[in-house]
Amino acid sequence: MNRDLYIDFAKGLATLSIIFIHTAFWSGQFYITAEIRVFSLVFDVALFYALSGITSGANIEKTFYRLLKLQITYMIFVTFLFFLDYFFKVFGLTFLSLEWLQNFYSTFGSKYSTTSISMMPQWQNLGNWYLHQYTNADTFPVVMGSFWYLKVYYILTVLGVLILRFFPRHINWFIGLCIGLTLLFNIFPEYYPTGQGGYVAFYMAVFLIGNRMRGKKIPTKLIPVLYTLVGVALGWMFWYYGNEIFYKINKNKFPPQIPYIIWAQFSLVTLFVLYNRLKVPKENIITYIGKNAIFFYFAQGISSSLVYFLVVPLKENMLWWLLMIIIYVINIILAFVISAGLKKVDALGWSSLEFLRKKTAIKD
Repeated sequence: MNRDLYIDFAKGLATLSIIFIHTAFWSGQFYITAEIRVFSLVFDVALFYALSGITSGANIEKTFYRLLKLQITYMIFVTFLFFLDYFFKVFGLTFLSLEWLQNFYSTFGSKYSTTSISMMPQWQNLGNWYLHQYTNADTFPVVMGSFWYLKVYYILTVLGVLILRFFPRHINWFIGLCIGLTLLFNIFPEYYPTGQGGYVAFYMAVFLIGNRMRGKKIPTKLIPVLYTLVGVALGWMFWYYGNEIFYKINKNKFPPQIPYIIWAQFSLVTLFVLYNRLKVPKENIITYIGKNAIFFYFAQGISSSLVYFLVVPLKENMLWWLLMIIIYVINIILAFVISAGLKKVDALGWSSLEFLRKKTAIKD
């Protein structure tokens, strides 16, 4: 079966959008206008959950194996990140000074505070990361700030494959249940659960709708209707909440609330409209990013942290929109370079695990 390059292409564009979002909302807090930061959320993380739904099937063993491989790759990455962060602190304390390190970390802004600057490794952080409790990585704060997606992805994929496997005739009912719960949580916010409950309710609906779209094509006559409904929903949002809701879209993202959910509909409708309609004839740089999306996702956390050190000295001496373009391009280039390095780290980690497996295997 030939690989659907549209899926890779869409993942690649979504990954580039995530890099722009993190360019705008992290280092961009110093110089990018609020309007641009909000507009960056038009193509957001919901696209990944929809694409995951399109590509997911009812094979439990295959899905769990894929998740296990992802977990091991993730653990290799955060182990590498842990020692990178630790050795940087050791270097700073040994050859420079505590004051220098404090000044270094102050570059990330007053809202960010370090967890520990010490010669002693904080092993509890590594253990927390393995179990998806994302305490800060001081030297690369954007990394853990963007990993909330991964925990929700694990939950959605496990529950999603169980639904697809054991309730294939009731998927529409589960979509209705998720939409109903999302509305319930928003109409009665006192019932909105803490933790991942609200995230799963909305994104599971996106995941299952994506799965229902698998192999299908939205009829041409329905396209203007869908975009009209999106426009009506946006109009209602501004009428009901007021124009100031525009500046609060990101606050309504964690967890997903009605304004953000409405805001995300344009990208989701566009994704499904182009599915099985837009043909990607051959592989290109965008499909390459899509095929390696997880490594780019890891890499952009590091690169989005590094660009702070360009933004701070340049933001007073350059037009904001020009600086934004330059930083975004540099962020993408860094993500390419770092992702290539992370793939080598991942290969080395898997080789090391295979070596240990062979050495510790019981021989018959």
